[in-house]
Amino acid sequence: MSMTWRGAPETEFAPISVRGWVRVIRRGVPVLCILGLGVLATLLLRLPERLLCGPKRPVTPFLTQWVCRSAIWLLGFRYTVRGCIMRSPGAVVANHVSWLDIFALNAAKRVYFVAKSEVAAWAGIGFLAQLTGTLFIKRDPRHAQQQTDDMVQRFQMGHKLLFFPEGTSTDGLRVLPFKPVLFEAFFKTGQTGLAIQPVALQFIAPRSAPAGFYGWWGDMGFGDHLLHVLSAPRQGEIVVHYLPPLRLADFSGRKAIAAAAQTAIQQVIDPD
Repeated sequence: MSMTWRGAPETEFAPISVRGWVRVIRRGVPVLCILGLGVLATLLLRLPERLLCGPKRPVTPFLTQWVCRSAIWLLGFRYTVRGCIMRSPGAVVANHVSWLDIFALNAAKRVYFVAKSEVAAWAGIGFLAQLTGTLFIKRDPRHAQQQTDDMVQRFQMGHKLLFFPEGTSTDGLRVLPFKPVLFEAFFKTGQTGLAIQPVALQFIAPRSAPAGFYGWWGDMGFGDHLLHVLSAPRQGEIVVHYLPPLRLADFSGRKAIAAAAQTAIQQVIDPD
């Protein structure tokens, strides 16, 4: 995230009850075990995978997908995927709600996130991002050509890159204006056959919780938000909407395709 959204009051979490702490342990420990198992298996397989297949990663992404699907089930979410997942070369763009987005998007399809280079240095998260093949980019014009070349290489290997054009997370009840900067790189690849698929992430809160319960934004602490998600008496639902792909050849430039992707997602999340 390059900026922090502050368009709504941050959620004030109530103290966690004894039963809540029991739910934290009951859900958190198995999820932690699944994550640890996934990391270990990926580390063991990554070297032979690289030696035999180079950077294509034909095996380890399936592990990431399995870990994320298992985590969603262990957390107690109802999980639904709607629409048709794009098979042709290109990228995926989605609205950004929470750290839960990583699980929701990886569970539906094998994707590779695009993140700012600073994320690689974040404790824990940076290691996991590198392990799962995240493409790191620097906001520096001097690196623009190299980053475009990296994207072209990923497309040629059949990788689906995924990024969040809002640049920050929200409460999940709205869609912020999409920043067109990253879209420019796709036009610079020279591959007119590419398409970008908008994906709307919809988090439906439990009955007793506010509508933006799963949103993580502003100065919310990751630990506090994580604990209150784990301690919820009953979880809500995650719905991943795969919307019709947008072909680069049909748009005049980055601003036009960014606006079209934003509109498509907004019609699902906040149609009014």
